[in-house]
Amino acid sequence: MRFILLTAVVLSLALLPAQARAINVYCPGDTDGDGISDTPGILCEHYAASDGFSQMADGLPIYTFGFSDVTGTPDGVVMSASALKANLPAPTLRLAEGEDMYLTLSNVGMMMRPDLFDPHTVHFHGFPNAGSIYDGVPDSSIAIDMDASFTYYYKGVEPGTYMYHCHVEVTEHMEMGMTGQAVIDPAQNGESINFGGRTYTQFAYNDGDGSTGYDVEKLLQLVDFDKAFHDANEGVQPLPFSDLDGTYPLLNGRGYPDTVSATPILNVNGDNVQPLDSKVTVTAGQRVLVRLTNLSATDYHTVTLLGIPMQVIGTGARILRGPGGASLYYNTDSVTLGGGESADIILDTAGINPGTYYLYSRNLYDLNNYQERRGGIMTEFVVQ
Repeated sequence: MRFILLTAVVLSLALLPAQARAINVYCPGDTDGDGISDTPGILCEHYAASDGFSQMADGLPIYTFGFSDVTGTPDGVVMSASALKANLPAPTLRLAEGEDMYLTLSNVGMMMRPDLFDPHTVHFHGFPNAGSIYDGVPDSSIAIDMDASFTYYYKGVEPGTYMYHCHVEVTEHMEMGMTGQAVIDPAQNGESINFGGRTYTQFAYNDGDGSTGYDVEKLLQLVDFDKAFHDANEGVQPLPFSDLDGTYPLLNGRGYPDTVSATPILNVNGDNVQPLDSKVTVTAGQRVLVRLTNLSATDYHTVTLLGIPMQVIGTGARILRGPGGASLYYNTDSVTLGGGESADIILDTAGINPGTYYLYSRNLYDLNNYQERRGGIMTEFVVQ
């Protein structure tokens, strides 16, 4: 079945005229025509939307939709460079406060589902400054059809932790894996500010006092996959929306123990499309910023880290400050996020004994890889 579908798609693409497969990348900061900005303050990115396969921690492959980074790839090979290369999670969007980003999305189609002609979008979730045409919600903005490209424009105005996803047939496309992480770094980055007797040059927000300073950063995204839903999609069967159930809880697109593996996780095609591990290694005394996001289509997730205090300094891409700048930071032993929510968490290892600590979900049904126990949303936090 897969061979027949792949053959049909390859033949149909080969018959397309060259101009139909042209990629239109708009990058005003590009001075040499390579699709990469050469101008300070302007960032150009080029992503492709396609399908593919990811490898679950129990060894089973699962069919996905997703994005891949083809920035700087010549027009003539964008299709071959991105076909069946859907990343899980999607490539991280990152820009600095005040920076202009031009993000071109090319819809290269579904190799395993040539019967689908789904358009795709980028919805920069929680981003408050997007013009309606760039918002990614197809009811009020443009959706990109197959063999088409569109360039989104964003200006980094509000620093914080965000996320993005496709907003076309949103439950299906998010469940299938079209989810990613996004960060806007504050203008305060690069300044040397003393806080608590230590000097920091990296910050989560423009705090003015160094209280969001950190030495090590880790982005962690929570999602979960329903095996029956993904199998039905691959098998061209009716999709069981009403029965959606997260049978594969994932952290950065992997289940434990793959979450801590430094070795690439290769899928059935031999591609490394799940490049992000979740392991954190620090030197005792360092402060760690965990940017935690949840883009699950079905579940709330509660994450804890026993033995190391957690201080929440921001939620929803906003620093926790009250009237007059009063601190609303709070200490906790767990953080609960629903779909579309984010939290910025400082972990201070001052006074923490060296050893391996575990960051994991407190929901028991999240600690498995489908029918395999001791998996799912769990990773290691190593203090040296």
